[in-house]
Amino acid sequence: MNTGLDVFSTLHHLVQRAMASLPGAQRGGLLVRAGRRLVYTATVGLDGILPGKLRTPSDGGLLSASAPFGPAAAPEAARGPCLVPAAAWYRAHLPEVAERPGWPPEGAYVQVVPVPLFGGPGAYLALEQPDHAPLSGPYRALVESVAESAGAALERRGLFEEKAQVAQELRLLEEVLSSVAESVDLVELIETLADGIRSVQTGPRWGTIDLAILEDAGREPAADAGRTLRLYKAPRRPMTAYWNNVRDGALAAGRDLRVAVGFRSGLGADPASQEALFEEGLRRGVKGIAVAPIDPAALEPLIRRAVAAGVAVVAIDSPTVQGSAAPVYIGTDNRVAGRLAGEVMLRLLPQGGLVVTQAASFAVSNAGERLEGFREAVAGSAIRIGAPLENHFDPARGIELATSALRDDPEIAGAFGVCSENGPSFGAASVTLGRSGDLKLVAFDLITPTVAMLQDGVIHAAVVQREYDMGYRGVQVLYDMATRGVEAALEALPASRFIDTGLDVVTVERTPFSVALSDHLAMSSARRITNRRLGASGRGRPLEFLVIGMAERESLVDDERAPVVEDSLVGRVMSSCSSLVIDTASSEYQHFSDVVEARWNGARTLVGVPLLSREAVLGVLMLSSPRPDACSANDLALIERVASVAAVVLENARLLSRIKERTRELESLSRRQEALLDTIAAMSSPAVPIAPGVLVMPIVGTLDAQRSGRFIEAMLQEISEHKARAVIIDVTGMAVVDASAASHIAQAARAAAMLGSEVVLVGIAPEAARLMVDQGLDLGGIVTRSTLELGFSYALGKTGGRVVYRRS
Repeated sequence: MNTGLDVFSTLHHLVQRAMASLPGAQRGGLLVRAGRRLVYTATVGLDGILPGKLRTPSDGGLLSASAPFGPAAAPEAARGPCLVPAAAWYRAHLPEVAERPGWPPEGAYVQVVPVPLFGGPGAYLALEQPDHAPLSGPYRALVESVAESAGAALERRGLFEEKAQVAQELRLLEEVLSSVAESVDLVELIETLADGIRSVQTGPRWGTIDLAILEDAGREPAADAGRTLRLYKAPRRPMTAYWNNVRDGALAAGRDLRVAVGFRSGLGADPASQEALFEEGLRRGVKGIAVAPIDPAALEPLIRRAVAAGVAVVAIDSPTVQGSAAPVYIGTDNRVAGRLAGEVMLRLLPQGGLVVTQAASFAVSNAGERLEGFREAVAGSAIRIGAPLENHFDPARGIELATSALRDDPEIAGAFGVCSENGPSFGAASVTLGRSGDLKLVAFDLITPTVAMLQDGVIHAAVVQREYDMGYRGVQVLYDMATRGVEAALEALPASRFIDTGLDVVTVERTPFSVALSDHLAMSSARRITNRRLGASGRGRPLEFLVIGMAERESLVDDERAPVVEDSLVGRVMSSCSSLVIDTASSEYQHFSDVVEARWNGARTLVGVPLLSREAVLGVLMLSSPRPDACSANDLALIERVASVAAVVLENARLLSRIKERTRELESLSRRQEALLDTIAAMSSPAVPIAPGVLVMPIVGTLDAQRSGRFIEAMLQEISEHKARAVIIDVTGMAVVDASAASHIAQAARAAAMLGSEVVLVGIAPEAARLMVDQGLDLGGIVTRSTLELGFSYALGKTGGRVVYRRS
């Protein structure tokens, strides 16, 4: 038996083997340590004694105070097998049985056998026998052998769960870090944080996860009075992980290819909402649209209109109608996916049984194809398939349908969740009805509740699509079609025009036909890197593409504001710059209004963790759970690590924003400076025609290389326009005539000579003349005069004119 697929059946089978090894044993259970308590993970023979079925897992009572590793009723069991009166055992570890009249049977005892886990007793077999005969000889060897097998199964499970938790944490931190940009969408950030924390920490069952950010972060903690917080709330029911992954893949492709990508989703139960998004994209002039059709037939006219207008269109996740104008489908082979699910169910139910199925909507073609594939896989076996259920994209309705089906028909042995939300619907129903683990459940996709139920043994396996790849490849193909042309892009694709993004069967443990959850998470991260392909940079206006999904995410509150109050969870965390865990039933914090409100809303544990930057507290990450003592030291350490990374993201985003703002300011100043210099240059060297064929161009200030170029260009333009034969350059206003300035003036004279004009240099001061002689400067034969008057007389003579002086 493979514990990697069905740990419930494995442990149940081991309890049965232990009872068969002990003469007279009629009832038994396996209890696993969880903190200071024990938890029943498998039972045999107790269902007929209780009013209903004993749920697993269920509370198994406290450990002993005197021997921390032993049960309260048998602390000595930590050192080896021992006997304890059945009455004492059931009072401590199954009180609902002990309270029944005439129970337990007269003279009955419970044989308690420790199960070794990682070098110490971590679980116990509790086997009821009719007398106090000690466990000895071959019977002891058999029972202890079963205990070792149970320990090996639990150790293996524990190691894979630990690996999965580490992989999930690394993936969460990677996703948070990847959101570093000029500005952070805080709504998406809290959704990422909440979805990731809930995936990693299945035990606390976090009800609310909120992010409080200071609107004026960076001030000293002591100055909190009068400051304002902005609150961002994560959805309580995060059923959008699938489409979030599609969005992330599409946006990543946009960044890599340097194109603009927008992601929008229509309501799954309202195809018209998706059509409206399609119309909006066409009006906006996008160059390509990737769409997951809710109603392919209704969407086809819009697709044909888009293609006729030159807009590239591809289908992702769900195929279009036969003969669609959208030439490419990028997604899963859904019939193969259904067959994989059916093959897993055959392993879970080798003896057969009734299996019920549920889909979000059979109007979406992929759901029907998956169900057909499932039927093909189990055809000819002892598995029977009941009438399919349809929740119409309503998860609450899905739970109602699943609960009703399981309650009304006890013969149902398995369930297949055809779409992402349907597996958790069956899982929630099985927990409610005490059939957790007993109902053989195969889910689809790996959303947050599915991850939690996989680790709890409620869901046995999940057929997982590679939705991130769908979004990424969809944008890649649109990019190729828009830049290379549709025909050229299609030539590089398979003849079927179907890009299969692939599938994985995921279980908590690795099996011959499935990958472990931890390995899947690592592989999916690697695929995100290897799928990347950079496009050409340096485009003018970037291309814009639209990706349309089919499941609108739950709206989040992102505009609540509140003052910082000292006597509150947030206020205390900010003032102390340290984390705080509160039991709402404790009297210590009853003067905190938010603690009182949380208790009224059913929360028992509150957690606040600061987001610390190098300067101050940026905000607080807040969590609540209905469970007492929900946040262990390990849980808090993880949340603090996540909060530290989120703080880095926020601080870097603010730094990048400040840098870009400063860059914009400097660019603006540079443009103003250039304009001012141009104005100064125009004013400091104007061209003045003072006689036919004669120009005067004064130079004020300095004559550097940049200004020299503008001066010569303006001079040549004026010579050409006025047909000037002489240009008087007046340097009276120059600060200094050095070697560089002399070289620029000589260059101007040579340029003027090429247009038939002569340069006359006037206004050289005696000090400048002496400096030029001392330095041996050569003006290249330029005519010089001491004053503008003498220079004008010379220039006038060159043009055939003369100066006439009259007495007044």
